[in-house]
Amino acid sequence: MVLYKQFHILLITVLVYSSGVSAKTPDWNVYAEILQTVKQGKKNGVELALVDYQALKKNGKLDAVYQTISAFPLESLANREEKLAFYINTYNILALKMVLDHWPEESIKDSGSFFSPVWDKPAGKIGGKTVTLGEIEHEILRPMREPRIHMVIVCASVSCPDLRNEPYASGQLDTQLNEQTKLFLNNTGKGLRTGKKTIQTSRIFDWFEEDFQRVGGVDVFIRSYQPDLPEIKIKANLPYDWNINGIVTD
Repeated sequence: MVLYKQFHILLITVLVYSSGVSAKTPDWNVYAEILQTVKQGKKNGVELALVDYQALKKNGKLDAVYQTISAFPLESLANREEKLAFYINTYNILALKMVLDHWPEESIKDSGSFFSPVWDKPAGKIGGKTVTLGEIEHEILRPMREPRIHMVIVCASVSCPDLRNEPYASGQLDTQLNEQTKLFLNNTGKGLRTGKKTIQTSRIFDWFEEDFQRVGGVDVFIRSYQPDLPEIKIKANLPYDWNINGIVTD
């Protein structure tokens, strides 16, 4: 009888702990459904993951995802990986939301102006606080000292990294970040292109050069993923296409 009571107490403890662990991340199921609809295609000569914004506007799924993250208790994010995964997903969701809130538009930049860029516009509420895309990127993600975020946060543009076909998750985050970095660098239209005298890379490596200094610099970072590159200069000067990463319809 004593053993049974001890086992019963242990079982309850395990169940309570398990439910607490599962509560640390939002339910990403609807977001996963959205990401499964993103299809590979080509726009302006660049291979990319294309979003059907018109369908997304009609089905209302993104609003359901936004309601989930806006109500999520941020204090339940227990560690760095959970925070990274949450805010990467959140950035990408809010970028999609920004486009849909101003749909149709040819570029996410159209949601802002020269004097008031889209990155500084309210994108939604997280934890009861109104946030901008710029705040998530510069005040939350970049201080976490993970340069690979620049290969996974998606500003809804042709030359941005592609949306992954699944949400980012703390338990597999390192693998997901590495895979997306490789995919981006293997894309000659926007990631990396080898010429006779120089290797051209995305301007992302210029804009956020200081973040890559933490891992030895841009050159070291890129060659760690593509070790067979010729020993010629790397220049972050590929043209950046800000057109929307989807098809604009009437």
